[in-house]
Amino acid sequence: MPTYVYEVVQPDGQPGDQFEVVQPISEAPLTEHPETGEPVRRVIQPVFIGGKWTESSMHRRMKDDKKLDRLGFTKYVKSGDGVYEKRAGKGPNVISRDAPIKPQDLK
Repeated sequence: MPTYVYEVVQPDGQPGDQFEVVQPISEAPLTEHPETGEPVRRVIQPVFIGGKWTESSMHRRMKDDKKLDRLGFTKYVKSGDGVYEKRAGKGPNVISRDAPIKPQDLK
C-alpha cells in the first residue's frame, strides 16, 4: 500500500504540520486529521525511483551516444545560439530556432 503525505490546513488556508498515512489506493483521501479532526489535504509528492542517480553517474550514461541510440533515445547537443546538432537517435541532423522542425521530420 502507498504512503500518502497530508498537511493540516490552517484557518487562513496556509499549510500546517505534515504527516504520513498508509492507505489503499482505492480509499478516498482524508479530509480530517485522524487524531485531532482538523481539516487536511493530500500533498502531491514526486515519485521516488530507486537507484544510483547521482550527477556523475548520469553524466557517464549520457556521454555514451551509442548506448543512447541503441536504447531508442535521441540526443541533441547545443552547438550555437539556438542551434542543436544530433549526436544519437532518429530525427533531423540539426535543429534551429530559425527553422523549426515539423512532425514528418521526426520519422
